[in-house]
Parts: sequence; structure tokens; C-alpha cells
Amino acid sequence: MKVVFIISIIIVFVVLILSVLTTSKAYQYKHTVDPVNKPKEKSNELDSSDDERLEQRDKE
Repeated sequence: MKVVFIISIIIVFVVLILSVLTTSKAYQYKHTVDPVNKPKEKSNELDSSDDERLEQRDKE
């Protein structure tokens, strides 16, 4: 009975130590985040064909 108890205690300590090491390593990991690309504004990027269409529409 004592042998089973001692083996159980050893297993518990091994699992506890591994859990602490894993958690410690996880907190040390440096996460990286990709920069957010801002959407281009459509109103500022009108090409010449858009200008022509707007002029046509205004004439009508």
C-alpha cells in the first residue's frame, strides 16, 4: 500500500512540474500581429473614365 501511495505522489509532482514548465513557456512566447491594412477610399481614387462618366451624367 505504501508503494502505491509513493508512486502516486511522484506522478502528481511530475505532472505538476510539467504543467508549471509548460505554462511558463507559454507566457514567454512572443505573439506577432500583422498590421491592419486600411481600406482605400473610393472617392479619392477616381480614374479618368470615372470622371468622364460623371461629366456625362451631369450633362443629362
